Amino acid sequence: MASEMIVESGSSIIDFGMELVADHTSVVSLNLFVALLCGCIVVGHLLEENRWINESITALVIGLCTGIIILLTTRGKSSHLFLFNEELFFIYLLPPIIFNAGFQVKKKQFFRNIMTIVLFGAFGTLISFCIISLGALHFFQKMNIGSLDLGDYLAIGAIFSATDSVCTLQVLNQDETPLLYSLVFGEGVVNDATSVVLFNAIQNFDLSHMNSSIILQFIGNFLYLFIASTVLGILVGLLSAYIIKKLYFGRHSTDREVALMILMAYFSYMLAELFYLSAILTVFFCGIVMSHYTWHNVTESSRVTTKHAFATLSFVAEIFIFLYVGMDALDIEKWRFVSHSPGKSIGVSSILLGLVLVGRAAFVFPLSSLSNLTKKSSHEKLNLEQQVTIWWAGLMRGAVSMALAYNQFTRSGHTHLPGNAIMITSTITVVLSSTVFFGMMTKPLIGILLPQPKYTMSMLSSEPSSPKSFTVPLLTNDDPNSHSHSPLGLFLRIPAHTVHHYWRRFDDAFMRPVFGGRGFVPFVPGSPTEDPNQQWQTEGPLEAAVDDNKTILIQTRW
Repeated sequence: MASEMIVESGSSIIDFGMELVADHTSVVSLNLFVALLCGCIVVGHLLEENRWINESITALVIGLCTGIIILLTTRGKSSHLFLFNEELFFIYLLPPIIFNAGFQVKKKQFFRNIMTIVLFGAFGTLISFCIISLGALHFFQKMNIGSLDLGDYLAIGAIFSATDSVCTLQVLNQDETPLLYSLVFGEGVVNDATSVVLFNAIQNFDLSHMNSSIILQFIGNFLYLFIASTVLGILVGLLSAYIIKKLYFGRHSTDREVALMILMAYFSYMLAELFYLSAILTVFFCGIVMSHYTWHNVTESSRVTTKHAFATLSFVAEIFIFLYVGMDALDIEKWRFVSHSPGKSIGVSSILLGLVLVGRAAFVFPLSSLSNLTKKSSHEKLNLEQQVTIWWAGLMRGAVSMALAYNQFTRSGHTHLPGNAIMITSTITVVLSSTVFFGMMTKPLIGILLPQPKYTMSMLSSEPSSPKSFTVPLLTNDDPNSHSHSPLGLFLRIPAHTVHHYWRRFDDAFMRPVFGGRGFVPFVPGSPTEDPNQQWQTEGPLEAAVDDNKTILIQTRW
């Protein structure tokens, strides 16, 4: 009996010791990863003025170098500190990036170009999806890369239709190229949402027996996800604005209102996941609504805090993603499956990259021409140089493509089928090559195609430079000779004027009195205010000033 107790206690001690070792290993891995994140930030700061390198490429290169070191120290057993988990990406890393994109967006530019953004982000993604899926089906069946079914080929189309909005936004500058930034940014968010919705729709349908009924159900499900996700994001944003406006958290604690804004933002994302909707689209529109209403309902110190808090979380998540992608690119297990046929792997990667180029060109140039029909003046139209820049900037593929590929072709980060391994390694190759090559060439290309005087002068009206400019109607044009006489242009443009005009009236009369916003936020005693003489120099997604009657007057970039 005593000996049994000794054996049991001995085994317990061993188990406990193994758990301690495992815990310590995890702590070491986390310490190294945090140190690498700090290193990426420092190196990115030192290379801030470099026209060829951005922080995405810096993180990728550091990740690759770290992976090589880990491979050498583990004698080829592993190249990363922990396994990639698509849930980690979609649940923890992607929400702050997409929300901050909506929260910081210059809404005037975004909604001014909403028709072009929807054309590129939704219809363009569908065109790219069809071309990549059909191309993959045509070429890969001839190459005999493995047992891929129709669902896999359609998933490949969705995976490689997702542009990398994270890397693209780091390449373009919002102040230097506001129109291009607005189009690429808006398209990137809508594109990611559309790609994820397409991917999820593919997973939910039995595609082994295709017929007209299945196709109609697929289209209906896609539209439902798109519309329902947008509505949910708007509702959660309005709920946060109403709660903060009615309860006046700032009277007692700015910490509570900041915490509530952050939690409500994340709540919108998780609600969409709960109801199987597109969380990307939901959290993006929640960010827009919260910047238009909720942000005005908090004290001045909370505005500064939330602005920088959301930006910081987004920045760290972006660096985390690219650092890990760099390390995972050298995962020896995945490359071992394709080591016996490196030519086939290179061929698949080349075909996918070619399909990405063709698929993007197939919609950027035709849809740009269609968009130009809706513009009234020549400086609002996209010329050939700008179209080429948009085409090039959207060629990069990144973390969304990686996460979707892992979801489709691996189980818990591992794959044991040759065909799936080839698709994973090819995805890694396309992500790395497109991010590094296209990312490095984008800034010089903009400098060549769009010299500074050219695009600076053409965008003078993109953002207000004085208080007076806020009173200019959004879609007015003082040039009587600039009107397009195209019937299609007149048809598409007139509703935009009407919708915007009535939206502003509806917003001022009904929405802002209920949910807060510009001109309807009462002054909270004790809250810090800004100097009225500096009211137009305030940083943030919106600008605020305080009048003599102690009422916060908000001016938006709508």
